[in-house]
Amino acid sequence: MRKPLEDIRVVDMTHVWFGPWATMMLADMGAEVIRIEPPWGAIDRISEGMLYGRAPYTFHHLNQNKKDLTLNLKSPEGMRLLKELIKKSDIVVQNMSVGTMEKLGLGYEDLKKLNPGIIYAALSGFGQTGPYKNRNCYAMFAEAMSGHTRMTGDGVDPEGPPIEMAMALGDMLPGSMAAMAILAALRYRDKTGLGQMIDVAQLDCMVAVNPGVTGYFLSGMPMWEMRKKYPTGGVGGIFKAKDGGWVRVGAFSPSALENLKKFLNMEEPTKEDCERYVASKNRDEAVAELVAADLPSSPIYQLDETVKDPHLAARGMFIEVDHPLAGKYKTVNNPIKFSLTPTERKTPAPTLGQHNKEILSMVLGLSDAQIDELINNGVVAPT
Repeated sequence: MRKPLEDIRVVDMTHVWFGPWATMMLADMGAEVIRIEPPWGAIDRISEGMLYGRAPYTFHHLNQNKKDLTLNLKSPEGMRLLKELIKKSDIVVQNMSVGTMEKLGLGYEDLKKLNPGIIYAALSGFGQTGPYKNRNCYAMFAEAMSGHTRMTGDGVDPEGPPIEMAMALGDMLPGSMAAMAILAALRYRDKTGLGQMIDVAQLDCMVAVNPGVTGYFLSGMPMWEMRKKYPTGGVGGIFKAKDGGWVRVGAFSPSALENLKKFLNMEEPTKEDCERYVASKNRDEAVAELVAADLPSSPIYQLDETVKDPHLAARGMFIEVDHPLAGKYKTVNNPIKFSLTPTERKTPAPTLGQHNKEILSMVLGLSDAQIDELINNGVVAPT
């Protein structure tokens, strides 16, 4: 069965979360994604925390379906091999500090001379232009400057502290946008034969996914103040159940509000009424009754409950992989369902240099003797 990107090769020069998430999306759709690491390992493989098969859990989560090639780019031979690989590839993705690739002779202007059709995605915190372009950035800073951190805190208490979002959405959402942009550039190249550079900034993306910005432009008020002065219809919230569990209720549509009136037998039910109802029930009992009454609601899970949910299991969201060093374990599947070209996670995150010989011989045409020489000279890592 053909995959949408099975004829596409990606040179993945990313690390940490932002870039690896974007390139894994391409790998799931069939692209051959070759992750480039130094022989001693990239910074996201090396960790002071718990390691599983010589890599942290985040590396395992974000690098499935990829191949791994080690190259010492401080050596002329390592740089030459990388450029030969780029000549035979369709896409380069990097999230190095702004200007680093140019200093290495690997900027877009350099690479399009090697491969005029190359699609070059430069991922960064603040973009390739602008007064902040040289600042260091992590997801938390993009979330903070786009208003998300303050707005999350405002949802609890406008007078209280900001609250950071969980699990670095300031990486994952921009990474998804980067993958979408790369697909669009591929479509354009299909029609014109032209490659191009793509500039994706975390801060730009996090501003773009915050409708509160437009709300501020229209009203001149932060969201908490707008909600206070101009409350919208609906009843909902997070409520604690009798057994200590938590329930999320959200009756915001006209039909849901009518159902809530019937369910609570009240003409004008309030948030406090919902709170009292949930407090009188155990968590799962409350959710079952609310769902039976066609009221939007859900339990609030810990991760140990998320991974046991029967609906997620039925949707195929958890799969087992067998890692050469970490052994068999379950991980998260790609969430998108295609009717004709389904995504598939076949392989776990690669070990360091796992595909050195395959890529050097099959893609770049090197002999075993040449590969042994590269290993002896420290250009690639032994495997």
